[in-house]
This record gives sequence, structure tokens and C-alpha cells, in this order.
Amino acid sequence: MNVPTASRPGLVLAICCASIVVVVMDISIVTVALPSIRHDLGASVSGLQWTVDAYTLVLAVFLVLAGSAADRFGRKRVFRYGLALFGLGSLLCSLAPGIGWLIAARAVQAAGGTMLNPVAMAIVATTFPAPAERARAIGVFGSMSGLALALGPILGGALVDGFGWRAVFWVNVPIIVAALVATSVFVPESRAPRARRFDPVGQALVLLVLGSVVCALIEARRLGWTSPWILGLLVVAGLGVLGLLRCEPRRADPLLELRLFRSIAFSSAIVMAVLALCGFGIFLFVATQYLQEVRGMTALAAGLCLLPVGLLVLVLSPRTGRLVGTRGPRWPLVVAGVALTAGGAAAAWLGPATPLPVVLATFLLFGVFLGTVNPPITNTAVSGMPGSMAGVAASLASSGRQTGTTLGVALAGSAHGVWWLVAGLGAGLFALALFGTGRRAAATARRAASLFDELSLPRPTG
Repeated sequence: MNVPTASRPGLVLAICCASIVVVVMDISIVTVALPSIRHDLGASVSGLQWTVDAYTLVLAVFLVLAGSAADRFGRKRVFRYGLALFGLGSLLCSLAPGIGWLIAARAVQAAGGTMLNPVAMAIVATTFPAPAERARAIGVFGSMSGLALALGPILGGALVDGFGWRAVFWVNVPIIVAALVATSVFVPESRAPRARRFDPVGQALVLLVLGSVVCALIEARRLGWTSPWILGLLVVAGLGVLGLLRCEPRRADPLLELRLFRSIAFSSAIVMAVLALCGFGIFLFVATQYLQEVRGMTALAAGLCLLPVGLLVLVLSPRTGRLVGTRGPRWPLVVAGVALTAGGAAAAWLGPATPLPVVLATFLLFGVFLGTVNPPITNTAVSGMPGSMAGVAASLASSGRQTGTTLGVALAGSAHGVWWLVAGLGAGLFALALFGTGRRAAATARRAASLFDELSLPRPTG
């Protein structure tokens, strides 16, 4: 195993934190710019949805692949490629002459982003070998998501109002250039002792399934659910699922390790990740449209209205992590489910003349939800798993989050009564919080973990 020796571990942590800030911020910062993009480029609602989903879909599909590539070829090398590609994508976004070009550039940007988030986490873990220091460093790294969510709408609003929507992409370029130089100088190279094999068939099938479903959800608003194109996309997605069920058990290192799903705890965690971030994806897309298009706010004012959400995430996430460590994941997940249900139900009554304090109080419910949901989901996913599979389980949970965000944005423009849908997602999260964290779930997690014991039956080598 190649163990890195960083001369300045604090600086390495700062570089990795900068990478997650720009990746996460580019989800929230763009939503504030959507009305300006719509007016400037003449984009449709589906075009705006694809502007967000081209980014989150690529992140969801290729997250695990990027982590495997970094373990095999070197984390520093892949991290640098990711920075360069993200910077190039950001530059192309700022120069896009039309909505189609912007969507394509967002996909390029996300391809770089897939090489930053999971790889940065691995770099942090290997840079701080002492358990106590590693725990603190990972806590700082994880809190950057909340910081990015808090800063994204405000920074985006200020840039849009002051310089136009293209500035939300320009701001990434100097950060990326500085991170590239610092990475070359200060970040040591490292690799995993055993890299998982690539699974091109599984990767292609996952892309086919998610891409078809998202495309169907977005375009159904324009074409109708009975359109041959929409029905065809859903059939393709179904065939892709059947292909995964047939092909993945035969792989030595499958992209989707289906044996993990024999654990109720793990399966519940993945579904909860999808439900939770689907609800948040809907909130982020619809709330920014509501504030600017319905209430007539400027982009900066809309960003300030979303500030309490990010601040609550920043404050609650580390405390939730500590609570999960001492009391387990059940009660934070219950709180998250209740907050999402209440937030969706309350938002359904918002209108053009709703007093602003009521709007902000409603948004606070979504901040409580997001601040309490992520740490227990990861904990539930890896609960009882052997060390050899913990990274895979956590990566799949991260992919579940990105998938949920993608589906949420896709549903935001095509579903009627969308806030009641959010409330329903919260109710589902609440139910799974109880079902997926009990004794029976823990017992199935232990049985699933035993399948990966070296003494268990060997896997196929295809």
C-alpha cells in the first residue's frame, strides 16, 4: 500500500474542502440563476430542469467509477484531472450561447466533479492516519457541504444581480486554478491496496436506467405520459433494470453489489437517500422559482431567503453526527422525516401574498430536515458491513443522494401538487426510519456482511 506523507496536512485538508465546496455549491448556486438563464436564453421549464439534472445525473452515475479509478491509478492524479475538467466545464458554461450548449457544458463540469468528492474524501482519510485526527478532519470536510449550501444561493444571487448569470460559473475558475497548483505541490500520491475491477457493463446499464427515467420525467410535461417516446423510455429503463439483475451477480467486482441489498438496513438507507434528496431537489428548484417568479424578488433577495436552510445544515450536521455515534441513527431520521413532511405540507399553502416570516419559517423546516438526514443515512448504510465493503456501501449511499436530487428536479416541473408529493416523501422517510433501524434490520445486516467473509463461497470471476 502506498501511504502518503503530507508535509502540510492542514493545507491538504483545505484543498480538499475547496473541491467539495465548488461541487456542492454548483447545485445550489445555479438554482438561483435559473430565472435569469430562462429569460436570457429563452429556455423552457424542461431546459431549466436539464440544466440542473445534467449535472446531478452525471454525478450520480459515475461517482463509484471515479472512486475506483482513483484507487487504481492514484488519487492525486485523478483529483487533478477532476479539477481541470471541472474548471473547463465551468468556463464552457459561462460561454454557452444557448440552453443546449449550457446543458452539455454542465455535463462536462459534472464529469470533473465526480473525480473530486469521493476522491477528496479518500485523500483526507489517508492524509490523517491517526483515528482522532482523521475523525476531526472528516468532520470538517463533511461540514463543507452545509457551508456550500449556505453560501451558494447568496453568492449566486449577488453575482446574478451584479454581473449576470454567467458569473456563477466564472467564480469557479480562479478557485480551480489555485487548487490545481496547490494540489501539484502539496498533495501526496496514494493508491488503495486492492483496487476494485471496472464494470463497464454495469456502468452502461446504470446510465441507461437513470438517464431514461429522468428523461421520461422531464419530457412527460411536454409530450404527455401516453407519448410513444415516454413509454419507450420507461420500457428501456425496465429492460436496463433486468439487465442489472442478470449481469451484476456474475461480476467479480460489480458496480452494484446486489448482495448488500440483502441487508434491510442498507436497502432502507439507499431508499431513504433517494426519498430525502428527491424532496430537497424539489424544494430547491421550486422555491427559487417561487421567490423570483411568483413573489418578484431579485436573485440576491431569493438567496438570502434560503440562507437559513444552509445555516441550519451547517449547525445541525456535526451535532447530528455526534448523536448518531452515541444513540444510533433512528431518532435523527425520525426528526428528518417529520420535518420534511411538515415542510411539504406547509409549503403547499404558500402563495404570492403569504407573509415573508411564514415563508421563512416554512423554509426552516427544510433546513432541519437536511441538517439531520445525511449522517444517519451513511451510518445506516455501512452499519454491520465489513471494512472491505464499507467504502462501497458509503459510495452507493452517496450515489443514492445524487439520484434523489436528479429525480426531484425532474419531478418538480412535471408533477401536480408537488408540495404534497414532498410531504409524501417525508412520510416514507419516517416509515423507513423505523423499519430500517430496528433489531430485525440489524440482524439482516449481519447476515449480509457474512456473505463477504473470506470463508464464504467464492464469487464468479466473469
